Parts: sequence; C-alpha cells; structure tokens
Amino acid sequence: MAANDLSSNAVGTAQRQKVRHPLKITGQCRLLSLFVCIGQGVTGICTHNQYSLAMALFPVTENPLDDPFYYLNNFMQVLDWLEHRYADVLSLEEQRFIREFNGLPRESRGLLVRMVMRKGIHFRAGKLHYVEIGDIASAAGPLLALGWIDSQAPLALETLFEVLLKAEIVQCLGSAIDQPKGKKADWLPALSERYPEAQSFRDWCPTLDDCLYSLTIMGLCDRLRLMFFGNLYQDWSEFVLADLGIFTYEKVEFSADSRGLRSREDVDACLFLHEQQQQFEAGEALAEVVERINGLTLSNPWLQRRRDKLLFQIGQHCERIADFSTALALYRQCAYPGARLRLIRVLERCEEYELALDLATQAGQSPQSAAEQQQLLRVLPRLRRKLGGPAMKRASPREMVRLDLQLPRVDPALSVEYHVQAHLSEEAAPVHYVENSLINSLFGLLCWPAIFAPLPGAFFHPFQRGPVDLLSEDFHSRRADLFQACLAELDDGRYRRTIGERYAQKWGVQSPFVFWGVLSEELLEQALDCLPAEHLKHWFNRLLLDIKANRAGMPDLIQFWPQQKTYRMIEVKGPGDRLQDNQLRWLEFCHEHQMPIAVCYVQWAEQDA
Repeated sequence: MAANDLSSNAVGTAQRQKVRHPLKITGQCRLLSLFVCIGQGVTGICTHNQYSLAMALFPVTENPLDDPFYYLNNFMQVLDWLEHRYADVLSLEEQRFIREFNGLPRESRGLLVRMVMRKGIHFRAGKLHYVEIGDIASAAGPLLALGWIDSQAPLALETLFEVLLKAEIVQCLGSAIDQPKGKKADWLPALSERYPEAQSFRDWCPTLDDCLYSLTIMGLCDRLRLMFFGNLYQDWSEFVLADLGIFTYEKVEFSADSRGLRSREDVDACLFLHEQQQQFEAGEALAEVVERINGLTLSNPWLQRRRDKLLFQIGQHCERIADFSTALALYRQCAYPGARLRLIRVLERCEEYELALDLATQAGQSPQSAAEQQQLLRVLPRLRRKLGGPAMKRASPREMVRLDLQLPRVDPALSVEYHVQAHLSEEAAPVHYVENSLINSLFGLLCWPAIFAPLPGAFFHPFQRGPVDLLSEDFHSRRADLFQACLAELDDGRYRRTIGERYAQKWGVQSPFVFWGVLSEELLEQALDCLPAEHLKHWFNRLLLDIKANRAGMPDLIQFWPQQKTYRMIEVKGPGDRLQDNQLRWLEFCHEHQMPIAVCYVQWAEQDA
C-alpha cells in the first residue's frame, strides 16, 4: 500500500458517508488548533503561546500531510490527549503501552500505527511498503520483542485464504487440491476438513519467501479509540479528513466534566454493550443477549440511554419475527423514546385489548411527543371499537390548499420536486427546493452558541458535528436560557444581522442543522426578507420540542416574492404518493399558525411518441 494510503482511504470514507451537501473547502484545517491546551492543567481552547507549546510537542509542517509521518503525529496526539484527560481511567496495561510506545524508534512506531489504521490484523511483510519507514523487518523487531505483533500466530485455513493469492494457495497446498483451476471459495470446504488445525504462516507456507505479522493489541487500540471518540464508529481517518480541509469542526472548550466515559467501569460497560450489539446482529440467542444486557449495572446516563436503545432495537426485531412475549418484556423495561407506543401496539396484536387501552389512555393524558399523540389518535378509537365500545368520531382533517398539476416528464432522471420547481419558478417569484434544509439551517445559524455550548457531557472530542445529547429529552431544558437569548433576537430584529454574520464566519463548519451545500447567499437573503420573524420563532420552538421528529417532514419547496416580501411553502406529491405522518404534522402546524402552505399533486402528461 502506498505511503498516502490513509489519506486516500479517508477521502473514500467521506464519500461513503454520503454527505448530502458538499462542504466548501476554505483552506487547510490545522488539527492541533482543535485540541485543548493541556500544559500546566489549563483547559479550554489554546491561546497563541499555549498553541505554540503544543506544536513544539508534535512538530508538523505548514500542511500536516506534508510530513510523511502525519499519521504517527495524529496517533501521538491521541495518546497525549488520553494521558492528560483520562489518566484516572487508563488501565495499567494502557499506561504501559503509552509509555513503551513513546520509547520506540520512530520507524517502529510508524509501522505499528500503519497496521492499526489498516483493515484487519494480519499483514504480509512483503506487502508493507512505506518509504518513510524503510526496512520493514528492522522496524518490526522492537514490536515483536514487545509482543505487540506476532510472526508465529496460529492461523485457521479460512484466515490463510484471506492473505494468500490463488496461485500461492496452489503452491502451498496444491497436492491436496483436486481442481487447481477452480475457484478459491470452492477449495475451502474440502481443505478445511483435511486441515482442521491452525498453524503459523511459516508452517502453512514453507516455500514462500515472506512472513506474516499479526497484531496482538488491536483490542487495546480499540479501547483507546473508544475513550477518545466516545464511540467505535469513528476511526483514525477523521484526522486526515480534517487535515485535508474536507471536514472542519467547531472549536469547543473541554473541561474535566466533558468526558463521556468517566471511569474504568464506564469504558468496560461501553465495550460490553458494543459486544452485545455485535452478538445480537450476528444472530446469537436473544434470551442470552438480553440476560447479559439486563445484568449490567450503569450509573452513567449516556450509557443508560445506549442500553435502552439497544433493548429497543432488539424489541423491534422480536416484533418482526413475531416473538411477542420477548418484545413485551423488553418494551416494558425500556425507557427509550417510542417504547411505550410499541408496547401498546404489541399488546393489541396479542389481543390484550384492555391492557392496551388502559396504557393508551394513560399515554394520551401525557404524550411523550407529537408523533406519539398522532398515533394514539388512531389507536384509541380502534381499541375501543374492538372492546365493543361506541365508535368515536375522528376529527375531520383540516382542508389543505391544493395545487393539481399535469406536467410533461422532461427528464426521467429528475425527481418530481424538480419538475414542479421548474414549472412554478418565475423571475419575480423564484422557487427553491429546500425540504428540511432551510428552516433547520436558519435555526442552526441563529442558535449556534446554544447548540455548541460546552456543557458537561455534550462534547467529548474535537471531531463532533454536534453535542452528544442532541436527541436527549433534556437537550433544550439544559440550555433553556441560552436558547431564550438566541430566540429573543427575533423580537427586536437583531437576528438578520446575526444570521448573516454567522453564515460568513462559520461557512463549512460541521453542524447538525446547517446544510451548507443548499444555503446560498441568494437563498439566505430571500429567506430573511420574506419569512416573518414570528413564523421563524414558531418553527424554531417546534424544533426544540422534539428535534428528532420535527427536523424532518418540512415541505419540499419554498417560493418567495421578494418585492412583496411574502412566501409560500409547497409539499409535492407525485403519482401514487401520500402524505407521511411527519409531513401531516408540519402541515397542521403551519395551518394552525396561518402560514401559507399548499400541497401539490402531480400527474405526468402523456407525451407523443
């Protein structure tokens, strides 16, 4: 693999993450400026002098990727971060690893990090080519002495197949292969019966002039990665994406209370939950997985929510396979949002109508969200009817302003929304395809200080798109004063200047609300001219009531009349489409507050052949 394999893999990672709206690259991001100054016990964003001191610890060029050991510099930053922020959490084994790692030759450290950051744990020496490291055998020597890599690790035949080419398999095991011109996959079953015992690479392949290095410390490195990121889905490519300027992140102060994992017990519990999720997804017996999860004692609210989410996911799986007794037990003990409604639905499917009605009635008195309230309005009449009660008259749906269009399908590759946009748009009344992006972006820009407030437990590391507790029930209440101060700008007109300035200052910085690829200066100017502050305040307050549910379902298009300073939102439905629940809730909300909105139903016009 080439010396720049990590940076190219990082770009591939960014592409696989399906970033919907590409970010504008405004120059190289100096990653170290994101880090907390840890010298002399100082926390917070580094001052110039403190930043210079940090840079002296990890010398890099003006562009971090110009240093061929950029990946090693990044890894050492993580170790330094963990030593100072998690000194009381690191195990003796982890402390010893950091100490011994720092004492290794640079080439040996580089080789280990290269292997840790690659896929898998087995590496052919002959395929490790890094100019900056030089002779691989020499660099591997200290790692072998410490036991961090092993050249004699026993390999099962299936693993051996993964590291050998087809011709090499024939060379090493050809006498046992009946059809040498067949496929590798076809050889494996018969050879596995003949060679059931694991052997070292050298024993398997004595005729190959190569050796295999196997990482023995991947578990330890995963624990370090978990402590740094607070999760196991982010990896080391985050550093390179930041160095390349592909992603930039808000700089947030970090305090001692910012840690997601506050004790060794938290680290072990987080890893345990991750293992249980993997075993559940691999199809292990549900009863055993659930029993192990229920046996876990937690004091960390963040981990409690993760456990509840896992139990909720298992409950949903049990519903799908009609294991209703297990689903009922899981939903009864689960505090994850939506579990109560699922419990009601499962009780109904089990024909426990009285229990379902009692719980639904109780839920109706204090619904957890607008989504739950909407579902209960459907469930309660049905349950009463099944118990022989009188039919309940449903409230008539509010009459919607309706547009009916018959349009030629000019380009089948374009969605129906783009066809309606092109049809309705005029020079004096432009139409923008914004869906959820515009209102969310305006909210994100105005309320930026509240969203990125450095509250305890909100930010764990410098690569966060938003606070960890964004979707928690107490997200708003913990920041109520901060949001109130932001929304107060809508009352006196300051919001226009604030949003405009923040758009310029924060352009491209990752945010859970702002869609940079959609939010042009033209769209922003028209929105601020035509959207009344009163309407913005209604929308923003609704977002804060239930961020997870309410930041989706907004109308597809918005049309502005800049001269009249008015607007209209348009929800588009193509042939056979119907309004979804979250869209119905937004439509009802807009009508309640007398906001101009219409539903456009499209039929395709027949075109002559």
